[in-house]
Amino acid sequence: MEQAIELAGFFAAHGIWCVAEGEPLTPMLAQESAAYGRNMLRFAADQLEEGVAQAREYLDQNPGQAERAALVYDGFITLPSGRTDALIVLVRSYARPPTTLTMAVPYRNAQSPSGFAVHRPKFMGWQGPGTADYKLLGDAFFRGVESHEAAAPVWAQHNDDSI
Repeated sequence: MEQAIELAGFFAAHGIWCVAEGEPLTPMLAQESAAYGRNMLRFAADQLEEGVAQAREYLDQNPGQAERAALVYDGFITLPSGRTDALIVLVRSYARPPTTLTMAVPYRNAQSPSGFAVHRPKFMGWQGPGTADYKLLGDAFFRGVESHEAAAPVWAQHNDDSI
């Protein structure tokens, strides 16, 4: 699962880079395997929800026989401070037994009077064997974020851990 979460960190950073200018993110699914390497698919549709549904189906079916995948899409979560824009990140390791981690990366939209900000990622769900080691997974996620040469500086510049 550690490799899957690093993949997710890289593509979550890519997503933050995309929304930093105020545009919505087209759902993207990253996949990786030893046989085929790393690639990304975008799921553009007339409605964001349609693209997300198509990407979720692809994630569940795994037609490319990936070893790990991460789906990143634009959404929102409700925090104590209220409804907040967020990138939703579904991380999947297809190893036996399959494991899924759901995360959110809250952000303040670029159109906000306070400007764009990236908030602390939130772990939202674990479906897999045993209990998740969130410290280990968080470290792996940020290794992935930092490996994105163009997006990591955007994340760092706009980081706001206040929520």
